[in-house]
Amino acid sequence: MAFILFDNISRDSLSPLSLTKAIADFRFGILTIKERWTLLLREEAFVHTAEYLQGLYPVPEPGIYTWIDASVIPTEQLVAAIQQLKPGQALAGNGGLVAGKSGISFTAFSAATAESFFEEILPAGSVSRIEYPWELMQLNEAMIREDFKLVTRGRKSQPVSPTVQLVQQADIFIEEGAKLEFCTLNSGTGPIYIGKHAEIMEGTTVRGPFVLGNHSVLKMNSRVYGATTLGPYCMGGGEIKNSILMGYSNKAHDGYLGDSVVGEWCNFGAGSSNSNLKNSAGDIKVWVMGVGESVVVGQKCGVIMGDYSRLAINSSVNTGSVIGLCCNVFGAGLLPRIITSFSWGTGGKKYNIEAAVNDINNWKYMKGKKISDAEIQVLKHIFHSSL
Repeated sequence: MAFILFDNISRDSLSPLSLTKAIADFRFGILTIKERWTLLLREEAFVHTAEYLQGLYPVPEPGIYTWIDASVIPTEQLVAAIQQLKPGQALAGNGGLVAGKSGISFTAFSAATAESFFEEILPAGSVSRIEYPWELMQLNEAMIREDFKLVTRGRKSQPVSPTVQLVQQADIFIEEGAKLEFCTLNSGTGPIYIGKHAEIMEGTTVRGPFVLGNHSVLKMNSRVYGATTLGPYCMGGGEIKNSILMGYSNKAHDGYLGDSVVGEWCNFGAGSSNSNLKNSAGDIKVWVMGVGESVVVGQKCGVIMGDYSRLAINSSVNTGSVIGLCCNVFGAGLLPRIITSFSWGTGGKKYNIEAAVNDINNWKYMKGKKISDAEIQVLKHIFHSSL
């Protein structure tokens, strides 16, 4: 038996993060959504997403599968209810289908008519879904705490070096191969998880909840506040607070990153900082790139940045900014709050797609990776669709 995580009809409201990946690949807390559901259900997972992205994901053989809306936040009660579903049954709540069990063809399924594929619809009760990108950082503290219990249950942490200064060691878990020397870890404010072969360099101070993914590095004298997640192969430095770097991204130098969500393969030039609070301390409106409207977020929001985007040195990022996919951002003064995908600078010039692909491959090479043909096709589809 296996399950399929599907993107619902509101996936565009999660742009630019959803432009290059299925919602199931979003990382917040310790895990991606797909990794989290796999641990909870202990079954193989597949992904159903937009047609132009489907080539990035394997398609399962015909069979009876449990279909789950990838934007749904799992709870113990919901997981138990999903596991009890019989073929033909489904759970639905506010926002439509939550989960259902069926032998429907993978290619025939449509999120727009999801409930119609099941004979019996059962009430799911109150269900939380991710609707906008900034909700990932708003939910990150709660998800780190839940993931920490899920990932570390029944396991023993690697020992902590005696050179590390600890505040409440009980909620610190260190995976094999991690290196920590002459730093300070305070888990009194939340759990701290250090992934395999990650490193925290000397002089760094961390307050939980905090996640440092596999092979990621916090450079010397970094200051990190919870709730922060640096995914795999990230580089952190300077001051970071309540932010998510999904993976393979760098904020490695002095400067401030706060209340932000950053995709994969992004880079912040030295000295770059963002604002996360208006001078008036009023509510912040953020542009929803895939929908074309602004939404009130609250008092705190920094920057939402799509995959493959990069900031020049000493960039000043405005409160509640949205930077699209594959942008090479540079410009004097405070940057515009909306920077569309494939921007070259801030003057309306477009990134040449061939140059963009070549530059992405250069960045991937630095971390031992290479852009795939399927990824290139996705980028070209998005580029030509946005002209």
